[in-house]
Amino acid sequence: MHLPQIKLDQVLDRFHQVEARMGAATDGQEIVRLSKEHAEMKPVADAVLALGKARAEIEDLRAMAEDPEMAAMAADELETLSARLPEMERDVALLLAPRDADENASAVLEVRAGTGGDEAAIFAGDLFRMYSRYASSRGWRVELDSATEGDAGGYKEIIATVTGEGVFGRLKFESGVHRVQRVPATETQGRIHTSAATVAVLPEVEDVEIDIQDKDIRIDTFRASGSGGQHVNKTDSAVRITHFPTGIVVTSSEKSQHVNRDKAMRNLRVRLYDMQRQMKDQARSDARKSQVGSGDRSERIRTYNYPQGRVSDHRINLTLHSLPQIMEGDIDPLLNALIAEDQAARLADLEAEFA
Repeated sequence: MHLPQIKLDQVLDRFHQVEARMGAATDGQEIVRLSKEHAEMKPVADAVLALGKARAEIEDLRAMAEDPEMAAMAADELETLSARLPEMERDVALLLAPRDADENASAVLEVRAGTGGDEAAIFAGDLFRMYSRYASSRGWRVELDSATEGDAGGYKEIIATVTGEGVFGRLKFESGVHRVQRVPATETQGRIHTSAATVAVLPEVEDVEIDIQDKDIRIDTFRASGSGGQHVNKTDSAVRITHFPTGIVVTSSEKSQHVNRDKAMRNLRVRLYDMQRQMKDQARSDARKSQVGSGDRSERIRTYNYPQGRVSDHRINLTLHSLPQIMEGDIDPLLNALIAEDQAARLADLEAEFA
C-alpha cells in the first residue's frame, strides 16, 4: 500500500498543532484532553517520520547509484531499505486505519451456560478457567462480580471484571456462542454430546458519560444463593439494579452492600455503553460483511471438539489441533489470527479510501 504524502503531512500537521497547543493551554480539562490526544498520536507521528526518512533515503540512494564509484554500495543499501519499506508502510497504515476507541480498555467478561443442561454449566466453567489462566499469563487482574454455580459443577452464569492494558482489544472477538462436543462425565454409554455456552466481552470505560435517571432504575437487596463456596453471600447485602427503559438487570454479591451498589451501577453503565457500541457495530457490519466481529452475540463462533482434540473458529475457517493447550489458557494463536483478519479488513477499507 502506497500512502499518499498529503495524508502523512496532515497527520504531522495535527500532531504539531497539538504539541503547540499543549504548551499554551492553561485550562485543566483542555490540558488533559490534549495530553491524551498527544499520547495517542505520538506513535503514529513517529512512524510517519520514520517512513518519510526512509523514502527520502531511498531517493538519495537512487541518485548515488548513478555515480559509478558509489553504485555498488548504494545498490546494497537501496535493496535493504526498499525491502523494508512495504512493512513500514503497512505499520503506518495500521496506525492510520480506523481503530476501536475502546481498544486499550479493561473489560467485563460474562460466561453463561447455554443448551446442554449440567454439561453446559461445566463447559461454562471450563471457559471461564481458560480466560482466567490467559489473563494471569498477561498480568491482568480478574475480579469476580457475581456467580451462579451449576448443580453438577461449573457455572450457570459468571461475571467478572478483567483489568489491564488492552484487555478489550485482545478479548473482544470472543463474544458469541461457544460449542463443545465431548462425552460428559455423567454419560454412561460413552456418547458424544453437544452443549454450548455464551461469552460476552464488554468494554469498561472510565470516562464515558452515561446518563442514568433515578426514575429509570429500581434497586433491590437480596440474599445471594448458590450451592456453597467462598463467593456465596451469607447476608442480605447483594444488590440487584433493574433499568426499566432497556430491561437490563445487573447484580453484585460481595459482602458489602455499599461495594455492591457501586459495582452494580458501574456494570449497568458498562452494559448501556455496550448497547450503544452494538448499534454502531451492526451498522458497520451491514456495510462491511467481512467484519470479524459482527456484534451478534447469538452467532456460533467456535467449536471445541474433545474426541479429535481440535478447536475450530468458524468466522475465519481456522482449525487448531491443540485443544488441551487452548483450554489451559494458551489462546493467543486464536486471538492473533482473529486480530490479523480484522487488521486486513481495516487496511482494505483504508486502501479503498485512498483509491
